[in-house]
Order: sequence, then structure tokens, then C-alpha cells
Amino acid sequence: MTAAPLRIALIASARHPIQDPFAGGLEAHTWTLSKALTARGHEVTVFAGPGSDPALGVVELPLRPVRISEAACQDTSMVALHRMAEHHAYLQLMIDLSRGPVRYDVVHNNSLHYLPVAMAGALSVPLVTTLHTPPTPWLESAIQTSPHCPVRFSAVSEHTAAAWRHVVPTATVVRNGIDTRRWHPGPGGEELVWSGRIVPEKGAHLAIEAAQLAGRGLRLAGPIGDTEYFEARIRPRLDRMITYAGHLSQPDLCALVGSSAAAVVTPCWDEPYGLVIAEALACGTPVCGFARGALPEIVTEDCARLVPPGDCAALAKAVEPTIGLSRTDARRHAEAFCSVEAMIRSYEHFYRTVAA
Repeated sequence: MTAAPLRIALIASARHPIQDPFAGGLEAHTWTLSKALTARGHEVTVFAGPGSDPALGVVELPLRPVRISEAACQDTSMVALHRMAEHHAYLQLMIDLSRGPVRYDVVHNNSLHYLPVAMAGALSVPLVTTLHTPPTPWLESAIQTSPHCPVRFSAVSEHTAAAWRHVVPTATVVRNGIDTRRWHPGPGGEELVWSGRIVPEKGAHLAIEAAQLAGRGLRLAGPIGDTEYFEARIRPRLDRMITYAGHLSQPDLCALVGSSAAAVVTPCWDEPYGLVIAEALACGTPVCGFARGALPEIVTEDCARLVPPGDCAALAKAVEPTIGLSRTDARRHAEAFCSVEAMIRSYEHFYRTVAA
């Protein structure tokens, strides 16, 4: 007997729209999750920020302009206006979800905000939260709002689950997945590629250093999340060999990654998952990177070479061995380990267990 479809409220990040080209991995993941759940027959309502993909049937989070007096702005508790707007948007959403008839079987908090967790007890249906980051103070605090937190948690990797274990003793690991039909194999090429948000913790400057030491060209792609960092550490090093392709749509990024010899991944923080790794492998492009965060549990020696974190000289030496790896094996690993099908099966089981 086929299980009945689920009614799922999916709470997304309010900071950026869920729209291609995506602001980051979280937005890309939310889009993929929503599309895949809907394709499986579930009724999905996505609560997201303005400008999100209308094909998702998004209900916009109530982000309203905040006007704060000059006197209030001088108070030591003053925070960025967008944070205030997000706080009240999530507050209003949780109040709305707690009222009226039951419309959902489960609420999935796929944002990074703490309020859905703090207010989970007000709902008449279960709330699950995916842990996408290392521990943060506001979310840790929200988990401890009541003596027994009613939220069930999943984590995007074993590494992330372990990082949260001091406040979340048991988190179900559901690794992020990508649509391997949209991320298809490419022919490879001569240059290296680095993709992701251009912010200090992603380490694009280290990828440039490693590529220069290896004597290989490098193409960078992704949204500039930190303009000062880009202008100080990236732009001055752009030349004929080191180029910036811009913030690309998924098809264009797939073409870029698939036409590269290897993908360089250089986290300067404990990467919770690393969606760019899955995307590269699906394109048949082997990965060369730092063994930090969840990276070691996502790849194998058949499709990647990892070196100690921050060691650009070792990374440069690993480039040629990485390029020599089988592109077929890289693609095969993506299909087996990083597919959206595996992710959706795990989430379906998780939802049904929680909603039972």
C-alpha cells in the first residue's frame, strides 16, 4: 500500500530569495528539496523571502520595512534593520501557524533562524529543524527555551551532528542531495574551478594561491558576499590565468564546472556539508581540497584528494593527481552518495516517523 502524501510547511531563509542564481548552498538546497518533494506527490508550502521562484508556490514571509527613531538607534541593543525585519517576520509566521485549523502534517524549519525552534511548542503539529551550520548562540539558546525541546533535528552530515551533540544529543543525518539530471557530466578541460559564495570563510584566495603554485589557470564563480574581501584579496589577483566568471545561473555553472579539470575546495571554517563538492562530482569533475569539516565523509580516494587545512603548497601538489582521477568514478560517486533521490527518501522517512 502506498503511503499517503504529506502536507509539509517548509520554512526557508528570509535573507535571500529562493531563486536561481542562488545566493548560496542553503537557498539551492531549499529549492531542490521543495521541487523534489512536490514531484513525489507531497503538498509543499514554502514560506520564503520576496523574489523567490514563483513556480514553488511561495507564501512570502511578512518582511516589512522597519522605521527606528534616531534615539532608539543610539541604544546599545540596536542591531541591523534587516535582522529586526527577519525576527518579526518569523514571529508572525509562527503565530499564524499556531492558529486556526491544522493544515500541515509537519513543519520543516529549513532556515537558520532560532524563532521557529523557540516557538515550536506553540504548534499543534511537529516541527523539525535541519542543522546546516556549526553551533550558533541564538539557536543553542532557543533549544534550551523549555526543559524538553519538542523539536526533532536532522543534520546535513555526521560532522555537523557531532558538532551539535552537546545540545542536540540525537540528530538524524540526512545529507544534502543534488539533482543529477540538472548537474550532468561535462567534458573536462585544462583549467581549475572554484565555486561558492565569495566570503573569507570559503577561502577563494587560497584557491588562487594553490592554482598559481600548480601553474594552472583558475576560474572563480559565485556571488560576492563580502565586497571588501573581494576587492582586497581577489580582484587584485585576477589576470589572464585567474578569472572571475560572475554569479552564474545553474545551467551556466554546470557548464563551467563540467569543463574544468578539477574543482578546488578551500574552506577556512568547518564546512557543514559542501554542496559545491556534490555539484562538481556530478559534473564528473574530481575534487581537490582541504580535509576540514564534512569534506572527508563526502568524498573517497576514487574521486578526490584532500590535504591538511590551509596547506596551499600541499594542495598545489595534489592538483595533478586529482586531475588524473576518473571522471566516470566521480560521477558514479555523486549518483550513489549525493543524489536528491537518496535525500528525499531519507526526509520522507524522517517526516513520517515524526508525524506518526
